[in-house]
Amino acid sequence: MTNDRTTYRIDGFSCANCARTFEKNVQEINGVEDAQVNFGASKITVQGAATVEDIEKAGAFEQLKVVNASGPAPERQSFLKKHRMVILSAILMFIGFALVIYYGGQNPMTTGFFLASVVTGGYRMFWTGLNNMTRLRFDMKTLMTVAIIGAALIGEWPEASVVVVLFAVSEALERYSMEKARTSIQSLMEIAPNTASLKTQDGIREVEVGDIQIGDTIVVKPGEKLPMDGVISYGHSSINQATITGESLPVEVSGAEEVYAGTLNQNGYLEIEVTKNVEDTTIAKIIQLVEEAQEKRAPAQQFVDQFAKYYTPAIMVIAVMVAVVPPLLLGAEWMTYIYQGLAILVVGCPCALVISTPIAIVSAIGNAANRGVLIKGGVHLEKIGQSSLVAFDKTGTLTKGEPHVTDFEAASGRSREEVLAIAAALESQSEHPIAQSVIKYAESEGIRYSDIDINRFKAVTGTGISGEIGQRFYEIRKPDGEPLSAQYQDDGKTAMIIIEDDQIIGHIAVMDELRESSRPAIERLHNLGIQTAMLTGDNSNTARTIARTLGIDKIYAGLMPEDKLATIEDLKKEHTVAMVGDGINDAPALATANVGVAMGKGTDTALETADMALMGNSIHHLPFAIGLSRRTLNIIKANISFAIIIKVIALLLVIPGWLTLWIAILSDIGATLIVALNGLRLLRMKE
Repeated sequence: MTNDRTTYRIDGFSCANCARTFEKNVQEINGVEDAQVNFGASKITVQGAATVEDIEKAGAFEQLKVVNASGPAPERQSFLKKHRMVILSAILMFIGFALVIYYGGQNPMTTGFFLASVVTGGYRMFWTGLNNMTRLRFDMKTLMTVAIIGAALIGEWPEASVVVVLFAVSEALERYSMEKARTSIQSLMEIAPNTASLKTQDGIREVEVGDIQIGDTIVVKPGEKLPMDGVISYGHSSINQATITGESLPVEVSGAEEVYAGTLNQNGYLEIEVTKNVEDTTIAKIIQLVEEAQEKRAPAQQFVDQFAKYYTPAIMVIAVMVAVVPPLLLGAEWMTYIYQGLAILVVGCPCALVISTPIAIVSAIGNAANRGVLIKGGVHLEKIGQSSLVAFDKTGTLTKGEPHVTDFEAASGRSREEVLAIAAALESQSEHPIAQSVIKYAESEGIRYSDIDINRFKAVTGTGISGEIGQRFYEIRKPDGEPLSAQYQDDGKTAMIIIEDDQIIGHIAVMDELRESSRPAIERLHNLGIQTAMLTGDNSNTARTIARTLGIDKIYAGLMPEDKLATIEDLKKEHTVAMVGDGINDAPALATANVGVAMGKGTDTALETADMALMGNSIHHLPFAIGLSRRTLNIIKANISFAIIIKVIALLLVIPGWLTLWIAILSDIGATLIVALNGLRLLRMKE
């Protein structure tokens, strides 16, 4: 099997069924080993050898336009040009009805206009429908083809013409609705500029972003958007990062800070050293992951796909039975029941049913992405709404992840400077955030520690560090209940003791500030009926103080990383659990939860690790994501129920003989319109 995989953008999909037909057609091209359509993102990924011309030929039944995904988007046709044959068909139909009124009935001239209307508006559908019938593929175009040709054969030319025109209108509505839903995601592609101001030895010149290399320096002036990810090498400014994080408040940035493509430089001159190629920028990864998310079908969508697989052939069987059984067994009028059978084919068209789920999923994922919430698939969109408990890792999630030393005490008879120097020297061997806070504190106190040699250094995750200085053994670790440490812990601080050869020579207290968004977000979760839990390595006194401040329901303290995994497994026995963490140290717990939600200000780790990512370093948008999920599930259920109920009501009209082709097509187009508009409501949902 070849590894040659190419992704193409498609313009012109009108429905999910058409996308599946296109996928099968491409799979049958010589040299193609596999092809997968992403209807939500309007893309196809082809494995094997196939030209754009071959792929467009496979989509000729829908007049699909195909371009390589890495190239420019296909040129959009105007509405009139795209639907010119349908418009001509409608004009011919209206002329036909005008002549019927003028002459007081049908004649060869009116029949000619209706025939012309049927052919111009339906010839592509007939070609697809007849082709599907020869392959025993039964979809909506097969149903409509049989119904329209049947109506023409029994002389119902006006109704055949109406069905062609209104079915084309229904397809146009589907196409418009899906394009509208995709707009929220396609708008992400237009966020970052296509060109950048590259600083060279010869000055500054404008270049395409694809020509910029890692290590190049670009210039961004006030009011311009950043074209690439990088770190600031010169200047300071306020950056609006709403496109990445969903937070509208600008962030102050200066030397060596990381910045992202697509964000807005508000008021300062910046020189930025590029750290990623254009295809690897954070915004590019977001777009890629969102489009992949649309491809992952939610359980509701899988149900609809399976249902439609058997539904359409069943409608064909029912229509044949209605057309044949009463005349054969009951001596009923053939023409009457053939007409009823044709009407059943039209009313059985699954347009509304097929579009009911994808339009809601695409709208919801697009809305979330524009608010800095990356949901990586319909299955995760459903799961987050079903969560009954949210478990938070404390550090970097509920807190800022930037601990600072609040208290330092040396034991009686020991020099404060000496003990702090020993602590800083030991912590300089560690990468832990608490270690960095001790080092910063020592440096702010003017303590010199770099000339202290550490031997046999050892770090034990979740416990502390140790090492030798000269002939003495030192530890910095969690306390065992010392009064001073207990006092620190009661104040919500993380306490540590410094030990020299089994003797305590100092105490350190560190505090990590709570995020301002944490308490309001937890209150909103409680309002949604969701319980909350906090998982932390801190001691129980510290954990209780923080939990009390935030209003968290359950506390799990003193946990090692492996303990967090076991805690999540226990919680899953009683709850559907969403786990929120930084996506690095708690990756096993995130993977074990029903839904893993990673914090991360655009970090690759956060994007790749979990089922969802909150692109801003805040849980502010988490309640919105859960509310959006619940609204999406309700809309999907309402759409499916409504589509089926409309079909059942229309089919029941067969019993008294009231079902006409007019009623059938109007019920279909009405259901499609209502389902589409209902799904599009998710684009406008706000917090």
